[in-house]
Amino acid sequence: MATNLSSPTDVALQQAASAEPLRELFPPIEPYDSGFLKVSDVHTIYWEVSGNPNGKAVVYLHGGPGGGTSPSDRRYFDPATYKIVVFDQRGAGKSTPLACLEENTTWTLIDDIETIRNHLKIDNWVVFGGSWGSTLALSYSITHPDKVKALILRGIFMLRQSELKFFYQDGASHLFPDYWDGYLAPIPPSEHSDLMAAYHRRLTGSDEHEKLACAKAWSKWECATSRLYVDKVNVEKAEKDNFALAFARIECHYFVNKGFFDRDDWILHNIPKIQHIPCFIAQGRYDVVCPARSAYDLKKRWPEAELHIVPDAGHSAKEDGIRSLLVGAAEKFKNL
Repeated sequence: MATNLSSPTDVALQQAASAEPLRELFPPIEPYDSGFLKVSDVHTIYWEVSGNPNGKAVVYLHGGPGGGTSPSDRRYFDPATYKIVVFDQRGAGKSTPLACLEENTTWTLIDDIETIRNHLKIDNWVVFGGSWGSTLALSYSITHPDKVKALILRGIFMLRQSELKFFYQDGASHLFPDYWDGYLAPIPPSEHSDLMAAYHRRLTGSDEHEKLACAKAWSKWECATSRLYVDKVNVEKAEKDNFALAFARIECHYFVNKGFFDRDDWILHNIPKIQHIPCFIAQGRYDVVCPARSAYDLKKRWPEAELHIVPDAGHSAKEDGIRSLLVGAAEKFKNL
């Protein structure tokens, strides 16, 4: 099922199949507590808690940014053991105002995580995040290392310019040329030299029709490329107005602002601050949204981290091998 890189010099990556059966998600559960928390004069965020009220706390950080959460996000964790905290980041999901870019940065989201932790009277917790959720999980851990018991990460994304250019300018386009045409469609050829900037002008502009059309094209590109096999149901999600607007506007806002980091390698540069924290990483070999190069670079910088390459997976946490590893990692950290 996966290869564990025990050493940063291990470059063979044999992709040996695991003899262990695939782990499934835990059965659906409902929150036992939820609410809305005002975190600024502008933003109110939705939060919920499920599982064991007296259990070990874990916080789920969703992707995007702007992707929001879903009921299935609770199901990676044993509800008998874990106190499961899920929330929608600023402007996403049930949080309000929807798709709002004001006071919406990596650092305000980190502050929100701490606000939620304090509101729920949690001392420290396991932090779980994939894609942009991995960016936020790493950034939060670097900023508040004493609050993090362990990290469970998937589809590593460090918001470096090389990663953004591969997916939004030239790279993944060579693998999904049919869907790339749809991504190019709203942008005149004269602006193709900087597609993120072209999208940003429209997603923050005053033409509401053009804004929505661009939001759907941007979102469809990511939804189409996020799995090893294109999932038409996932692609159709990009046609939902509210989802597309929040997803595209907030992602583009973060990306043109370089994640609000003061250097391109901010996460890698600060890894020594969190090297003592147990870290598990599941990475799809054929992830084109967040290519394996980033997970591998992180592993080289952080030899103690446990990296598993899933040989038959793309980006999505819902793919069998990745899902199984994430559930297994949560089981592994039960005894921390």
